[in-house]
Amino acid sequence: MSFVRSRKLSSMLLFTLLFACLMGVSKGGNFFQDFDITWGDQRAKILNGGQLLTLSLDKASGSGFQSKNEYLFGRIDMQIKLVAGNSAGTVTAYYLSSQGSTHDEIDFEFLGNATGEPYIVHTNVFSQGKGDREQQFYLWFDPTKAFHTYSIVWNQQRIIFLVDNIPIRVFHNLESIGVPFPNKQAMRIHSSLWNADDWATRGGLVKTDWTQAPFTASYRNFKANACIWSPASPCTSTSPNSVQDNAWQVQALDAPGRNRLRWVQQKYMIYNYCTDLKRFPQGLPPECKRSRFL
Repeated sequence: MSFVRSRKLSSMLLFTLLFACLMGVSKGGNFFQDFDITWGDQRAKILNGGQLLTLSLDKASGSGFQSKNEYLFGRIDMQIKLVAGNSAGTVTAYYLSSQGSTHDEIDFEFLGNATGEPYIVHTNVFSQGKGDREQQFYLWFDPTKAFHTYSIVWNQQRIIFLVDNIPIRVFHNLESIGVPFPNKQAMRIHSSLWNADDWATRGGLVKTDWTQAPFTASYRNFKANACIWSPASPCTSTSPNSVQDNAWQVQALDAPGRNRLRWVQQKYMIYNYCTDLKRFPQGLPPECKRSRFL
């Protein structure tokens, strides 16, 4: 009886959060208003009246920023232009994360490479402190030549990773079969540019060429349609109250979206934990039994 009541209370809480989000919506767009520089001294800069942010890395330090707000579900969009030239050894991370040893996290990491070699997009999902759900991709364009939009849709049913609005990965809520899903911890948006030449490029074989420093990544056109969380109010929406802005709350892949996901995963996926039998000799994680294209 107590279990049933607990399930009912949990469902009521999620419904309350969803209803609260429908009462409003939050849009970003100004880095002064929406973000704090968290490390790197003068290597992180907000420019053009708050419309542009740059992160730099040199041999002494990288740099990073985080959102002023914490979010509990939403759609986050950011346009990023990655480090150009010989970016081997560098990592540009863009992710949502809560705090603590049992934190939740939704990751984009862009692993640099030697000039002319492709970037690797590394994705991961942590829930209750456990990750190990990596998928990696090449991109179908040069991400250093222009800005491209990298998006995370996070709702109660699923997490969708998108590049220029093309889905590259979907992680479903499968709590019903015992797979933890991030849905109880509010998360901030984080981004950083840092040296990881012990592992980032060809497993650490290619080191950072510091004669090319400083390395710079640029950000613009941040947008959050999301629930802003605070202790006093679990969900204050960030966007205008419209069907379009609130579509993320039930967003899923339609048939064209599934076709685009299949195209990306067949042509550009280079690693999928769900096919790594050597890594999981006792059996693949339970979520891997679902079709990877759902």
